[in-house]
Amino acid sequence: MIRPGATSPDHAPSPQPTAPAIRRVRPPAPPGPVPPGPAPPLAVIVASAGWRRLIPRAEATARRAATAAGARVTILLADDRTVRRLNARDRGRDKPTNVLTYDPPAPGLPGQIVLALGVLRAEAAAARRRPAHHLAHLIVHAALHLAGQDHARAGEARRMEMAEARVLARIGVPNPWKPPAPVPPSAARPA
Repeated sequence: MIRPGATSPDHAPSPQPTAPAIRRVRPPAPPGPVPPGPAPPLAVIVASAGWRRLIPRAEATARRAATAAGARVTILLADDRTVRRLNARDRGRDKPTNVLTYDPPAPGLPGQIVLALGVLRAEAAAARRRPAHHLAHLIVHAALHLAGQDHARAGEARRMEMAEARVLARIGVPNPWKPPAPVPPSAARPA
């Protein structure tokens, strides 16, 4: 679990208008899977029109992934420049990253997930995955961080990967930890 002041490639403390000496306390994570019921409140903000060109139903994909993970969040679909600025300000790393996760600013408020369009596009292409599937994976990953999971050690990483795969399977997204199936020779186009 990431604590205020700690860093990880995809998790940053929520920006605070107060002095850094004030310590925030994270609400306890639910003990297991979120029981079925009404979807938790969440908002999806598309701040870069490129998201709709890359993933025509980006908001619905984001909402479905967050709901499946039981996340109560605000999701910002941003551009690389915005994420780079936030990453530099909040983590001291002057480069874009795929996703930033912010703890709730106060108990009872939603956490925040910010995604970078260009980084997501490049990662999806490199992994030969659909951008919508990669978006869903990153949101589930961030939601699990907000629920207190981490991947700093090998055992934690494996448990988190398995949890991601279970949540993604519920919404029809292939396991991101398995390599894509090779194209059979009979399906390959002749040269």
